[in-house]
Amino acid sequence: MTKKSRRLGVDLVGGDQAFERRPFPPGQHGRGRIKESEYLLQLREKQKARFTYGVLEKQFRRYYHEASRRPGKTGDNLLQLLECRLDNVVYRAGFARTRRHARQLVSHGHFLVNGKKVNIPSFQVTQYDVIDVREKSLEMTPFIVARETFGERLVPGWMDVLPDRMRVLIHQVPVRAQIELPVQEQLIVEYYSKK
Repeated sequence: MTKKSRRLGVDLVGGDQAFERRPFPPGQHGRGRIKESEYLLQLREKQKARFTYGVLEKQFRRYYHEASRRPGKTGDNLLQLLECRLDNVVYRAGFARTRRHARQLVSHGHFLVNGKKVNIPSFQVTQYDVIDVREKSLEMTPFIVARETFGERLVPGWMDVLPDRMRVLIHQVPVRAQIELPVQEQLIVEYYSKK
């Protein structure tokens, strides 16, 4: 993942010391590359978003087509869809160290959405959803650590987290201003509009 972070010029993992030591692209010619085409910039933005959320290419394309069908700006809709994935919500709430960790916790069935067990990381969370950690899972190490370290990471304004009950309340679907992601979504739209 460090190689991908260095290639894209953004710390995808969060707190990656190897990236901080060498913030230039990997490889023999990493520092020497200057020529950057329009296509390269668009591809880089798409890859940045894809790797940040841990989504495969085919899945990302489906998100783009879904976003283009919805009313409003396609780029904003795309980021909204990605941000509303259950694994991302778990990560943003501070219940997991990384998005990969959040995906694993969701896959292993530790979460209830509106009282029903959900083990699909790409499950779309909607307004007024309530996400709970299952009763049996509350005393597992990751959730004990999450309760102890709550407050170290900023929780987005579109959700409320109750750390003592390990519950997340979704107030609204996030708008672009609430999504802190170093991505220019317009370049992603341009990338797909050429295909």
